[in-house]
Amino acid sequence: MMKNKITEYRINSLSFTIYIKIIIFRNSIMQAFLTGKSGLTKTKDKPTSKEPTRERSKHVPWVEKYRPKCVDDVAYQDEVVAVLKKSLQNADLPNLLFYGPPGTGKTSTILAASRELFGDMYKDRVLELNASDERGIDVVREKVKKFAQLTASGIRPDGKPCPPFKIVILDEADSMTKPAQAALRRTMEKQSRTTRFCLICNYVSRIIEPITSRCAKFRFKPLAEDILSKRLHEICGKENIKCDDEAIHGLMYTSEGDLRKAITYLQSAARLKGEEEINKHDIYEIAGVIHEEVIDKLIEVCNTDSYEKLEQEIKVAMMEGHSGMQVITQLHDKLVEMESLTDKQKSVIMEKLAVVDKCLIDGADEYLQLMSLFTTMMQQICHGEK
Repeated sequence: MMKNKITEYRINSLSFTIYIKIIIFRNSIMQAFLTGKSGLTKTKDKPTSKEPTRERSKHVPWVEKYRPKCVDDVAYQDEVVAVLKKSLQNADLPNLLFYGPPGTGKTSTILAASRELFGDMYKDRVLELNASDERGIDVVREKVKKFAQLTASGIRPDGKPCPPFKIVILDEADSMTKPAQAALRRTMEKQSRTTRFCLICNYVSRIIEPITSRCAKFRFKPLAEDILSKRLHEICGKENIKCDDEAIHGLMYTSEGDLRKAITYLQSAARLKGEEEINKHDIYEIAGVIHEEVIDKLIEVCNTDSYEKLEQEIKVAMMEGHSGMQVITQLHDKLVEMESLTDKQKSVIMEKLAVVDKCLIDGADEYLQLMSLFTTMMQQICHGEK
């Protein structure tokens, strides 16, 4: 009897021990599953940043993928490239001021030059601030000033010589406040031995005179059509995209010399069409360009001298989702070529068009502004002095 009780006790103890071990094992598996550290299945090694996979490079925007890697790759800006190449040879770079329309290569040029100058030390030697960063007077006094005060050696880790200075890139500098620009002027003056500044902007008139006098100014021109066409054809060839000549012409028309915009439209069209051939209508659809028939219809209604028909036609255009800014942009091109209007009539309409453009930028109602513009146009066509 006693022996049976001892045996039963041992069995219960063993069962309890096994039960505890099962609970511990189950909890450990659950914890490993939640933290992703389970050794039950062998996970693939994560790709390092130095060895990008095809999948990662596949999703890189083409604007970044085909950004110039060196100064020689910059297109159409011959004067800037010539000066920078000589500066790279002598390791003597002045303060720079790049200005011009967007998408012409201003930021890409200075980034490519910085990489050629510093190599692997690029991140330590270059401070880049964009319009998305706060760039008031406090940022200039603290972040920029502290970075400019640091000294730099003239030898790279690989043993090659490099300039003993750093570069501060201020992208979209025309959005900086006047007090911040005044503080920057003093910093540029005091830290000229250890730091070079590169200011990038669209409107040089918004930069104060004391800063522009301390910089070598370079104007970036809108890219010519042959340069745009060549670059777009190169990208189409590398990405295996079928794109006819009319589509390339449509990209050049809608981008207006902005290569970044043209590449973005091309990538969007490629994602939309897949393996099919891209045509001009696809580009116009993506870019939001209004069909010429719509503009011609509005001009034709102006000739009827009927306010009701004009109101109805503009309502239809608005219901189709056309942008008011795009309407006046394309209308401007049409008006310039219209031979049925005299110079005086065109001047009155163009003056009204400029007022409407300003009102739309300020946030006015598109329908009312288009009604005002086309009413003026109808009055000039039907009752204006010939």
